Amino acid sequence: MTIETLSYETAIGKCRELAALVDRHTDGKGNGAHATAIAPLEFMRQSDTSKAMQGVSEPILGIVVQGKKEVLLNEETYEYGVAQYLVVSVDLPLCGGAIEATPDEPYLGFKLDLDPVQLCDIIVQTNSGIGQKESVRGWFISDAEPSLIDCAIRLTKLLETPQDIPFLAPMIIREIYYRLLIGEQGEAVRQIATSGSNMQRIAEVIKRLKADFTRPLRVEELAEQANMSSSSFHRHFKAVTSMSPLQYQKQLRLLTARQMMLAENADATQAAYQVGYESTSQFSREYARMFGAPPMRDIERLRVA
Repeated sequence: MTIETLSYETAIGKCRELAALVDRHTDGKGNGAHATAIAPLEFMRQSDTSKAMQGVSEPILGIVVQGKKEVLLNEETYEYGVAQYLVVSVDLPLCGGAIEATPDEPYLGFKLDLDPVQLCDIIVQTNSGIGQKESVRGWFISDAEPSLIDCAIRLTKLLETPQDIPFLAPMIIREIYYRLLIGEQGEAVRQIATSGSNMQRIAEVIKRLKADFTRPLRVEELAEQANMSSSSFHRHFKAVTSMSPLQYQKQLRLLTARQMMLAENADATQAAYQVGYESTSQFSREYARMFGAPPMRDIERLRVA
């Protein structure tokens, strides 16, 4: 038996143990994200495949412990399953949902918010410098090492002894960060927190885009903020986010409009103007391209689901 096969089988076994814990803490609470007594930790539960989730994801680690999930980014679809994990290192507009889930065997996930300040502290202590100057992608999917899943199990078990959380949880979370930093995608994780890295400069621009997404896009201003030429900025932005600045802004606008129509009962015209569109026909066309149906038909479908 090869080391790789043994490691995979060990990881699968540890995921079964973690799935039993997550199931215990989410059973009877319905579908969706469930907060825990450990602030950055949430559990995901989905008993069907009927409804995808949309939104702008901040830096996270997400481990699939039961079932399978797909993530859609800029019209590309990626799947990952048990003993695999997703790391998002910059704010990205993602759509996703469970593609293997039943009431008897729901999709279960372990989700941990990533703190760049804590990552930076560990990078300094371990002397983990940046090994390359080119931008790396701001998200990735990898196979989870048993040691990483073991950290997740120990963190989850702390919920059974709340008195231990203030002291032990920060230590285990630091170990999780360390495992990510020494893993196969350590370069991408390091760039989340390394001052001056291309990813961090793009991340700062993304914050501005999120705050001002209704305004017309001026790439020159964004490039200046990143201290890059316009052509270099465009190249690095696409390398990190898998899309152009204009595509990123468009997805922010459409996701926000969708949330407004769903939560605030706004009609398509109101939503279009409020997120920055000047043409309702262009809004409807781009909305249908992204979500697969015109605005009101899509909202009706979501409400029925």
